[in-house]
Amino acid sequence: MPNYIRAFIPGGTFFFTVNLLERRRRLLTEYIDDLRTVFADARRRRPFTIDAIVVLPDHLHSVWTLPEGDSDFSTRWHDIKARFSARIPKQERLSTRRVRKGERGIWQRRFWEHAIRDEDDLQRHIDYIHYNPIKHGHVSRLTDWPFSSFHRYVKAGLYPPNWAADEVVRELTLE
Repeated sequence: MPNYIRAFIPGGTFFFTVNLLERRRRLLTEYIDDLRTVFADARRRRPFTIDAIVVLPDHLHSVWTLPEGDSDFSTRWHDIKARFSARIPKQERLSTRRVRKGERGIWQRRFWEHAIRDEDDLQRHIDYIHYNPIKHGHVSRLTDWPFSSFHRYVKAGLYPPNWAADEVVRELTLE
């Protein structure tokens, strides 16, 4: 079994990618109200700040900042994934292994995280998050994607409403 090494930085800021097991499904946007409820409940139980987020039909990206002295993002993700799974109808196919372990077949078991190193790294990841609906072909204008903190950033004056809308937009990548 692989030995995953997580970055445990108390009070750290982290970028995450979390995927559905079956990437063709659209559960995250179909059940967006359930996902929002689960996130809100998780933040009440174990506080953290969502600095940026985008929810796509089959995966989500987010940047969180944990409270001072707290580095446990894994428990938070486990909680969010488990409670979302419990709220939605059982329609997924289950492998023998998942049945044996009593798991739902909704989420990929793991998630990907990256510890944010500095302000430039943070801005690159936030831009990547906000550009994702265009990258995946869901919209041509970010203002048309409702499941994103992009709207909060526009309201705060951090992005113009037409950000990433011109023909010179560089492909945002995380290197």
